Amino acid sequence: MYIAKAAGFISAAIAIGMGTLGAALAQGMVASRACENIGKYPESSGNIRGTLFLSLVLIETLAIYSLLIAGALLLFSRG
Repeated sequence: MYIAKAAGFISAAIAIGMGTLGAALAQGMVASRACENIGKYPESSGNIRGTLFLSLVLIETLAIYSLLIAGALLLFSRG
């Protein structure tokens, strides 16, 4: 019983850790490239900024999904 509960906690921690790690790395890379391109092409900064926000929203859904999966793992691992 305790092993199943501990496995649920560990799997939830791994799920949220891996999900947020991937999202954080992707957001950093996208923001870096956006800043680089705004520096190179300042006349198209509006288009780049709009694409940046859309990309960040889509990447952030990865972190939200990993949070939901971790919550489901905690909820259903009662042992």
